[in-house]
Amino acid sequence: MSTTETASPRYAAIDTWPTADLTAGIIEAQYGAIAAAQAAHAAITRAVDLAAARLAGGTGRLVYIGAGTSGRIGIQDCVELRPTFNWPDTRTLVLMAGGAEAFLRAREGAEDSAADAEHAFGAAAVGPDDVVIGVAASGRTPFTIAGLRHARAAGALTIGFFNNPGAPLAEACEVPVLLETGAEFLAGSTRLKAGTAQKVALNTFSTALMVRLGYVYAGLMVEMKPTNAKLHDRAAGMVARLCDASPEAARTALDSAGGSVKLATLMLARGLSRADAEAALAATGGRLGDALGGRS
Repeated sequence: MSTTETASPRYAAIDTWPTADLTAGIIEAQYGAIAAAQAAHAAITRAVDLAAARLAGGTGRLVYIGAGTSGRIGIQDCVELRPTFNWPDTRTLVLMAGGAEAFLRAREGAEDSAADAEHAFGAAAVGPDDVVIGVAASGRTPFTIAGLRHARAAGALTIGFFNNPGAPLAEACEVPVLLETGAEFLAGSTRLKAGTAQKVALNTFSTALMVRLGYVYAGLMVEMKPTNAKLHDRAAGMVARLCDASPEAARTALDSAGGSVKLATLMLARGLSRADAEAALAATGGRLGDALGGRS
């Protein structure tokens, strides 16, 4: 039996526990998720470096594949890439067992169709420029395994996040990331500890990847687009901080730069026109640190 399906004797009587003990026990169990992600540090590091090399050309996509709870955790990581890093929608793809309907309503039976995954990957024309991320707590979901195998055969970089040692998903991908969380507080409910470990690992992977690709500078989300008042204030604050300028000067530069934190910073810090700032960024592959003449 998969370890995520095992019933732990420790939790056999949780329905009789006082509420304070019940909630404390659920929280306590989550610490194991962090430990599992930490143990997978080397594999996550390898996944980041290989993915950064694959995506540096500017055309490859991040493709997430999964089913059920694991699939929805993958989707959450994917959809946050645009608001956080302005990663283009054209460079992301989500393939969920059961289709878009399964994002909001569980369609557990859909995970058993390997043919659906093969068809979806074929239609998406996944190829050597792409990075495919499969997420499956059990590590034996047919939909996810079939998708990873198809993508790997097509030359894509394949990365698998899973929670059961010895799972077949490890053989289906190039970079297996085992998050060994063991038995759940509620037997078989991988939305708990296994899901937390997946969330931590995916956050780590995608954030580190964006840093490696130049979407972050000085610990700031310099690719972020100010699409509302809160984000406009945040963007102006970044420009002011990076240029040691007044809030007013930062806002003026940001407006002149069309809302681009990178362009506004170059214009204000180096006294460049917008056209010259755009050229400086283009010459450094969009890396603000290099364009400023400092660290990358």
